[in-house]
Amino acid sequence: MGGLTGKIAWITGGGSGIGAAGARALAAAGAYVVVSGRREEALATVVDGIVAAGGAAAAAVVDVADEASVRGVADRIIAERGGIDILVASAGVNVPNRSFASLDPATWKTLIDVNLNGTMHAIQSVLPGMRARRDGLVIIVSSWVGRHPVLLGGPGYNSAKQAVVTLSHSLNMEECGNGIRSSVIMPGEVATDLIMKRPVPPPPEELERLLRPDDVGQMIRLVAEMPPRVCVNEVLISPTWNRNFIAAN
Repeated sequence: MGGLTGKIAWITGGGSGIGAAGARALAAAGAYVVVSGRREEALATVVDGIVAAGGAAAAAVVDVADEASVRGVADRIIAERGGIDILVASAGVNVPNRSFASLDPATWKTLIDVNLNGTMHAIQSVLPGMRARRDGLVIIVSSWVGRHPVLLGGPGYNSAKQAVVTLSHSLNMEECGNGIRSSVIMPGEVATDLIMKRPVPPPPEELERLLRPDDVGQMIRLVAEMPPRVCVNEVLISPTWNRNFIAAN
């Protein structure tokens, strides 16, 4: 087992992509992992894979945009497992029609509710327990656009992903004295289902050169296994063949 034996980790957006990869990586390090998302079947697949690999995991359906749903899942995990040591806030969404000209108020609300408010709901639900123990780790999955906004992200996604970077720094400013650490990971392009929802998805030969979810999953594990005295404030990670840079050249 790895350095997270005995730890309880809760991953939102854990049914696919980076969230699922993070769950597998934390379970491989010894953590008991609870994966959450809206799709029960997808969550079950992730849990089955972790258990088959010798890890320990469970699923809990949640809609991160629904504060009551988020708090309910957190309360159940805490009641059953005694606490949540690690929160990985990985739930995220974008839409094909994402420009100012295309966004309607309902779509804008969805982007903010999931990407920003959903992250805040999860953080607020674990903070009391972390404060009481004077220990806890929050890992927020943002995006390359959290540091370098790009036209392709669209105003809703760009805004929300930049906001969660500030949210993470604000958490460290307020809670470092309580032993709570927050790390924001900003991945460049990752070959996930989300990237295929772009107006023009990358062609197959370019998809092969992007990050894989497991690359980011391993980064999540690396941050989680650092000793409590270490706060990894930010991680900016991208494909070596960075399409943002290639286009600029």
